[in-house]
Amino acid sequence: MAVPAPAKAARALAATAAALVLLWCVHFRGGLSLSSPTNKGLIFNVHPVLMLIGFIITGSEAIMSYKTLPWSHDTNKMVHLILHAVALFLGSFGVYAAFKFHNESGIDNLYSLHSWVGLGAIILYGLQWVSGFATFFFPGASPTLRRAMLPWHVRAGLVVYVLALVAAELGFLEKLTFLQTAGLGRYSSEALLVNFTALVVLLLGATVVLYVTAPAQNEHTLGYSAVHKS
Repeated sequence: MAVPAPAKAARALAATAAALVLLWCVHFRGGLSLSSPTNKGLIFNVHPVLMLIGFIITGSEAIMSYKTLPWSHDTNKMVHLILHAVALFLGSFGVYAAFKFHNESGIDNLYSLHSWVGLGAIILYGLQWVSGFATFFFPGASPTLRRAMLPWHVRAGLVVYVLALVAAELGFLEKLTFLQTAGLGRYSSEALLVNFTALVVLLLGATVVLYVTAPAQNEHTLGYSAVHKS
């Protein structure tokens, strides 16, 4: 099965966003480290990399997996489950990096809208994964309940995904504002890079949402709507 054009576009945007955030954190911000006695900024740099590549991009692939993968329903469901678990783990580790940076730098935690929305997105993502695992995987609800739950599972997943995108956009804005307050030029190369990265992430999210919510040509491509009867 050929990969649909919207999925190809989403993956191209994801690759671009990943390259840009790595360029920003490694080239402009000095690299990444979970332990840095002299430069705490290296600890912070782990946060945007993991939240974007680990959480949003991996989560995007998980959301699209039912429509993009050519395998059986059960195999696609397993890939969907595993990718979401990986995204949740890496996103949680990214949140840990932010807390570690704040604690070692003497900065308060959870004081900004970005932190509230971001932490909320992680928590809701975890709850969504657990409920999906229990309902559709193990122990698994009855076929009738699964059919009733599926539309809400899909809608809730997209809401959480959009919350993650909102948190990312707020995070780019917040960090860039801090850097500009500290003297970074408003039209400097780094400032333009951060803004462009945020724009690419926004386009990625829009492409994914439009792709997975578009009407399918047949039941096999709809993926999400097909529930095994057992």
